[in-house]
Amino acid sequence: MRTTPLAKANEVDRKWYVIDAADVALGRVSSVVAAILRGKNKPTYTPNVDTGDNVIIINAAQVKLTGKKAKNKIYYSHSDHPGGLKSISAGQKREEKPELFVEDSIRGMLPHNTLGRNQIKKLHVYAGSEHNHQAQNPEMLDINKLI
Repeated sequence: MRTTPLAKANEVDRKWYVIDAADVALGRVSSVVAAILRGKNKPTYTPNVDTGDNVIIINAAQVKLTGKKAKNKIYYSHSDHPGGLKSISAGQKREEKPELFVEDSIRGMLPHNTLGRNQIKKLHVYAGSEHNHQAQNPEMLDINKLI
């Protein structure tokens, strides 16, 4: 007899959260958001069901990189053609595409399967302080209190 209730995908109650990433380390923001997207902050967490909430990240352009990561951390991509290796530093990537910079960090902390691809769709990242999700009545979440 099973005494632990398992969540079902159609019975999940989802909330909306807003997180201000200004002057917070990238890894701290990413780990907290990944846990919320997976639903690990809920008592109904089930590993094989998407029980997570929706997250809006604002001020992604002001996320902090500790140490010398802005200059020394390099992201590589390859086009699968000869000579197709491209590299960009973390500081450049943050300046050029801050939304993608934060989103890639969070994506790496989610499962690399169909479940993770569905969970990342609930993430909305904005470089500035404005977002267009007021109709969902998002709840402001202070990341410094969660750490």
